Amino acid sequence: MTAAFDTHAAVKTLREAGADEAMAEAIVNTASAAAGVDRDDLATKADIADLKADMLKVAIGVAIGVVIANATLTAVLVFGALRLLQP
Repeated sequence: MTAAFDTHAAVKTLREAGADEAMAEAIVNTASAAAGVDRDDLATKADIADLKADMLKVAIGVAIGVVIANATLTAVLVFGALRLLQP
């Protein structure tokens, strides 16, 4: 269970440390927003590893597609040239 964040006390502490009112409030508002983030919505190491694996699969698929397209085009050009050279 998380404790409540006392924004008034935080602003007071920042003001006593030398921050002006606007800066203290901005810092406290940012901290409050960060504290309210649902940790379930954040990416985990496993999520990033899965994404990396998926991206690698896509990259390999694209590379294979480029190789096949290149081989096909080369074959078409070679056979086309051979037909033109036939008497």
